[in-house]
Amino acid sequence: MASGEHVLYGYAGSGSAAVEAALLQAGLPFRVVDAATWDGASALDELRTANPLQQIPALRWPDGQVMSESAAILIELGLRHPASGLLPADAAARAQAIRGLVYIVANCYAAIGIIDYPERWCSPAEPAHCEAVKAGARQRLHALWEVFADTFSGTPWLSGERLGALDLLAAVVSKWSGARAHLATARPAFSALMSRIDQDPGVAPVFARHWR
Repeated sequence: MASGEHVLYGYAGSGSAAVEAALLQAGLPFRVVDAATWDGASALDELRTANPLQQIPALRWPDGQVMSESAAILIELGLRHPASGLLPADAAARAQAIRGLVYIVANCYAAIGIIDYPERWCSPAEPAHCEAVKAGARQRLHALWEVFADTFSGTPWLSGERLGALDLLAAVVSKWSGARAHLATARPAFSALMSRIDQDPGVAPVFARHWR
């Protein structure tokens, strides 16, 4: 690994897009290793070494330390590189941004995991049971995004005066399981903010690579 280089384990269309955009915003050197459980030809053995759960994203720091969990990675990047603006400088605003990051992974991300793998939550995993679990989890996910939109207002960004980690993670995770379509009707102002994040000059090229 090159000196000072970060290694990001991720895959197109995954949560690694948020970390990739954050690394670029912080001006850090990195390379991406494609790894995902749904692609047997990807670097699964390397990912397993980095994260035994084989979940992405995972980030290997230049010193060899590995972090998993999207919110944890984004928070640590913001703390290590305060000039990046990934986390607000103001203590109260930073606390709110960290709250929002944890909200997304603890609630929205968790619901998506159920939608994607309902068989893990059914015993026995009968098709009808799985479909019912998926439907309930999707309904719950959309309600969770409504609460998020009502709680975290963008002025002008979710992170405050500068686009930051909370904006990046919200924009990525809201792309999944029909959340954007739901929010366009249920919370149009928030939906417009997500579109504005998508189109930011620092974000748009990353998202274009992930969602073609």
